[in-house]
Amino acid sequence: MGPHLLKRLGASILTALIASILVFLLVRLVPGDVVAQMMGQAGGEAAERSLREFFGLDQPIYVQYWVWIGNVLHGDLGTSWTRGMPVSDMVGKAFMVTLEIGIATLAIATLVGVPLGIVAAIYEGRTLDTLIQGFNLLGLAAPVFWVGLMLLVGVSSLLSWSPPLRFVPPSRSLADNISILILPVASLALLQAAAYSQFVRQNVVSAMHQEYVRTAVAKGVPVRLIFFKHILRNVLIPIVTFMGLILIQILGGVVIIESLFALPGLGRLLLSAIETRDYPVVQGALLVVVVAAMVVNLVVDLAYRLIDPRLRHG
Repeated sequence: MGPHLLKRLGASILTALIASILVFLLVRLVPGDVVAQMMGQAGGEAAERSLREFFGLDQPIYVQYWVWIGNVLHGDLGTSWTRGMPVSDMVGKAFMVTLEIGIATLAIATLVGVPLGIVAAIYEGRTLDTLIQGFNLLGLAAPVFWVGLMLLVGVSSLLSWSPPLRFVPPSRSLADNISILILPVASLALLQAAAYSQFVRQNVVSAMHQEYVRTAVAKGVPVRLIFFKHILRNVLIPIVTFMGLILIQILGGVVIIESLFALPGLGRLLLSAIETRDYPVVQGALLVVVVAAMVVNLVVDLAYRLIDPRLRHG
C-alpha cells in the first residue's frame, strides 16, 4: 500500500496546485473588485491607485499569485480585506460548522438510505418496493430550500417551536447545538437518503441477478449467508464511493441551507465574501473545499483496499 499511497499523495498535491491556480484566476473573473466597491462614486484616481497598491492589485497577476501561494505554503491564508481578520481563523470556524452539518447529514442519510435500498431490492416489484421508490423519487425531485422551508413552517406551526438563530458549538452546549442543527440536517438528510436508497437498490438488484448468486441459491446456500457474504460485500465498494461523493457534495453545496437557517458555515461565508469581492476569503474558502474533497477521495481509495484485499496487490 506504501507506493500506491505515495502515488496518490503526489497526484493530490499536483491537483491542489492546479486547483489553486484556477481558484485564483476564477475569482478575478467576477466583475468589479473591492477597490471599485470602496470607491463608489467618490474619490479620484490618486485614491484608487493608493488602494490598489495597498491590496496588491497593482501587481501583475502572476506576481499576486506567487505571493499568495507562498503565504499559503507557510500556513497563512492572508487577511480579510473587508473585516481585517485572519482568513485562516474565519475559514477554520466556518468549516467546522459545515463539517458538522456534513457528517451528521451523511450519518443519518446512510442509516436511513442504505436499509431502505436493501429492503426495496429484496422486495423488488412488490408494494414495499413501490412505496420506497416513491419516496426516492420525491426526495430526488424536491429542492433543498423547499424541504427546509416546509420543515421550518411545519415544525413552527405544529409544535410552536423554531430553532435558535444564534449558532452554539457542541463544545459549549450539545443540547443547544442539536436544537440548532436538527432542521437543516434533516432537510439535507431526507434528500440524500433518497439518493442513497435508490443507488443501493440498483446495486443490490444488479448483484442479486448475477450468476454466482443464482449458483449459490441452487446449491442450497442459506439466503442470509448469500446476502451478507456475497451480495453486500460486492456492493460495498460502490456504496463507499457514493458516500464519499455525498460528503463532498454536502461540504461544497450547503450555502442554501446555511443561509436559510442563519448558520455561520463555509457556504455562507463564501457567498458573503463573493458579494464584497473579498478575494483572500474567497480563495481561502475554495481552497479548503478543494483540499477537503481530495482528502475524502484519498480516504475512499484507502477504504477500497481494506474492503477488497485483491486491490492491495493490484
